[in-house]
Amino acid sequence: MKSNSRYSIPLCIYLIAFSISVFSQTNEPANMGEDDTQIVSYPASFFERYQPSTALEIVNQVPGFILNDGDSERGFGGSVGNVLINDRRPSAKQDPPSQILSRIPASLVERVELIRGQVRNIDLQGFSVVANVIILEDAEAAARWESAMRYNFSVFPVTWSGGVSVSDKWGDIEFNAGLSGRTGSSGDAGTDDEFDPTGTLTESIIESFINKADSGSGNLNASTWFGETFVQLNSELFFEKRDMHRSTHIFPQSPGESQSRETIDGDSNLYRFELGMDAERLLQTDLMGKAIFLFSYRDFERVNDELNFNSSNLEVLQKIADEDTETSEIISRLEFDWVRWEDHTLQANFEVAYNVLDNSLAQTEDTGTGPVERVVPGANSKVKEIRGDFEVQDTWTLGAFELELGLGGEVSKISQSGDAVEERDFFFIKPLANLTYSPNQQTQTRVRLFREVAQLDFNDFVSTVVFEDDERALGNPNLRPETTWISEASHERRFGEVGVVTVTAFHHWISDVQDLLPVTEEDEVPGNIGNGRRWGLELESAFPLDWIGLEGSRLDIQTRWQDSSVTDPVTNQKRVLTSSRGYPKPLPFRDELEFIIIAKFRQDFKDARVSWGIEGRERSSRPIFRVDELEVFNETTEVNAFIETTRYWDLKIRLEGQDVLNFNQWRNRTFFTGRRDLTPVQSRMRILRHDGARLYLSVSGNF
Repeated sequence: MKSNSRYSIPLCIYLIAFSISVFSQTNEPANMGEDDTQIVSYPASFFERYQPSTALEIVNQVPGFILNDGDSERGFGGSVGNVLINDRRPSAKQDPPSQILSRIPASLVERVELIRGQVRNIDLQGFSVVANVIILEDAEAAARWESAMRYNFSVFPVTWSGGVSVSDKWGDIEFNAGLSGRTGSSGDAGTDDEFDPTGTLTESIIESFINKADSGSGNLNASTWFGETFVQLNSELFFEKRDMHRSTHIFPQSPGESQSRETIDGDSNLYRFELGMDAERLLQTDLMGKAIFLFSYRDFERVNDELNFNSSNLEVLQKIADEDTETSEIISRLEFDWVRWEDHTLQANFEVAYNVLDNSLAQTEDTGTGPVERVVPGANSKVKEIRGDFEVQDTWTLGAFELELGLGGEVSKISQSGDAVEERDFFFIKPLANLTYSPNQQTQTRVRLFREVAQLDFNDFVSTVVFEDDERALGNPNLRPETTWISEASHERRFGEVGVVTVTAFHHWISDVQDLLPVTEEDEVPGNIGNGRRWGLELESAFPLDWIGLEGSRLDIQTRWQDSSVTDPVTNQKRVLTSSRGYPKPLPFRDELEFIIIAKFRQDFKDARVSWGIEGRERSSRPIFRVDELEVFNETTEVNAFIETTRYWDLKIRLEGQDVLNFNQWRNRTFFTGRRDLTPVQSRMRILRHDGARLYLSVSGNF
């Protein structure tokens, strides 16, 4: 039976949030200059207190808004984020909205509109709320630069980064161009302790990991009018070189066993290119059309070399894996908006995408007699997909109500050749229904129901090796897309210039849940394990704290509580959905988590041009369910703090303390003699890592 204590933290946060919202009510209008109940508009003057230097910093301070960069894995329509620039989305995937906004100086932003319904024929692409950044017309040329240094208090050296961007006009062409680069190292260090079933320590391991990376990118975004056609171009060129070194010292605790050590060295190169173009034109008085073309290419080369040494420091084994993965995508898309009937907006989208992944892997092992080739089944393979989808929808405005009804469909063919030969066809229907009630700008209620089709990760179709865990990650050519019926009900209440509380309840019905599927007594592959559900609550909020004497301050709280259920393919018992591995920073808000809480406090001294703030993030543990192993990731609380100023030499100087508590990163692995939970425990391993507290100093300016 589950304990009710796991509900206490999210419940307390909800109660605190609503208490603050009640006490901090004011009569100031939530709207900052727009008289449409579907738009809350914030002029540039609203953000002056935050001393922004880029459009990204402006968007991040919009009350009650969380920037979403979209999913770069799924076509164009399924990967766009929730940010517009002058009513339009950039035709880009690899160059996400946050990166584009970071290259636009704050001085060019006229206002930000928070769009919460159908206005100006803008397609929200399934989002309840989008932020529309309006750039000043005929603005003067602006250039921005930034230089940053990160110092890690652990074993890793200094990391340097920097960039420059220019926004200007060349004839009738408006453009933004940027260059950026980074050089430095990251990694972690810690211990691994292995225990037998009785809890007796059998082996201790000391491990360190350093990853040196050098990267650079160039971006160009341009737009102009050709007669009555508005044309945009977006491009990116990116490269990254990494050198990785992992050192492991093994100390057995049993009598008679000798010490040993392992090293893994890895070199990788990543090259990426993307070109996107779109053309928009008024085809008739009430019909707008837009054509989008996008091409992207990615080449990832990696060589790993593992060496094993005995207690006499003599090499006893060498393993080498040479892998190359090339991916490409071509997208063509048509979008139409028709406003023939009063109070109706009809939209139709058509998209065709062609995706290719070509993977090759060569592995050898040498025990002293010469290298021997080791075949990894399914590693040398090519996967192709051609997909077409359409969507038509009608948005009907009925006074304070807005009803959106739509129907979409998707057809695709996936073929695989090489080590695995397979060809399959798919067809999915994707209906949607959204009802929005906006009696005024301070209050909005939304109810949504729609079906979502997940994008398959083609890397799950091919096999690879994981030297650090001494495992093979097998691919599955029979993987099917996961589909989900999503139902949501949310209520938003705004008060004053800053205050907002949005509570969302959700319930998802999932078919063909993508998880780890057992294929032998020891191996699993990415696969579909049946039907599942997830449900829960989300809170997104911002509160001014002037009413308690903290002038110029605000508190932002985000929290999410979730439960889920799926039948485990190993035990045939109900359990929660598998979560993700690793420890990304800052800790992300959405994942398969029982709960997450993010609290941000910020205070701005406008006259002194100084701001400071502190942030805390905490989330629940994350289980991974394997055939013969239960793996659980966890960490302690992440705390970040900053102080920044613009009062010296017209520069923005920001000092950050990142992960100031140097939180523990736990990875607990329980191994079974056979299938998980159906056989006795064989051993347990407790892995502890630390990335190190970091000091980050950035200086930026305009010229």
